[in-house]
Amino acid sequence: MPYYFHEHREIYFQHQTAVTKEYIIPFIEQVFRIEPKRAVLEIGCGEGGVLKAFLDRGCKATGVDLDAEKLALARRMFSAEIANGQIEFINKNIYDPDFKEAFKNKFDLIVLKDAIEHIPEQQKLLSYLHTFLKPKGVIFFAFPPWYMPFGGHQQMCRSFLKKTPYFHLLPMPVYKAILKLMRESDSRIQTLLHNKRTGITIERFERILRRTGYRVLQKEFFLFNPIYRYKFKLTPKKQYRWLTAFPYVRNFFTTAVYYVVEPE
Repeated sequence: MPYYFHEHREIYFQHQTAVTKEYIIPFIEQVFRIEPKRAVLEIGCGEGGVLKAFLDRGCKATGVDLDAEKLALARRMFSAEIANGQIEFINKNIYDPDFKEAFKNKFDLIVLKDAIEHIPEQQKLLSYLHTFLKPKGVIFFAFPPWYMPFGGHQQMCRSFLKKTPYFHLLPMPVYKAILKLMRESDSRIQTLLHNKRTGITIERFERILRRTGYRVLQKEFFLFNPIYRYKFKLTPKKQYRWLTAFPYVRNFFTTAVYYVVEPE
């Protein structure tokens, strides 16, 4: 079966809240202060574990996700905060015209944690995100580079493939055939194939930032992703500086990257 935290959503929620409080917010605050009443949007919010950390800092939050089941759990967990207007959850595509109309220029901070690597047409997305920022607003991104050992998210597999590093780098026909041979479910195979099509490297991400008019305010690469502290009891470790200087090679050994960017 997949690692336990992928199926126990309450545990996954706790991991997300903890890593946001202890690593993500301090990282953002190196360049952008998280103050009470800040308006925060998370795209791909799931159950809202990341947003819980911002609520605890007095922010007002909006979570948007296409997964209605995860949002139903979020609404149960945040019933009091929803009632007092501190948070709302929306089951919509951000490209819907009514979403754009409702939230144009509304947010001080947009968060995409482990989301951009699942979204197609990433350049279109980054161009579009300008729409929702207030003046002087910023965006936080965190994602695993595609070429890192588990960049294909194969840890969600039920077979031994969940512990097979770099397996996702096989050619698409071979990759798909092995997934079927190992009797992974059709839905899981489709998710993994989608990930293979949308996975993003550090270099491609930075090219898209430049093309869509963003300036990098802060970035950090990790040899051991901060979330591994909660998932695997591994101490987070920043990537070696000498390795970050080698484009492309660094993707194979960097398990997470953090960025804060602003429109130029």
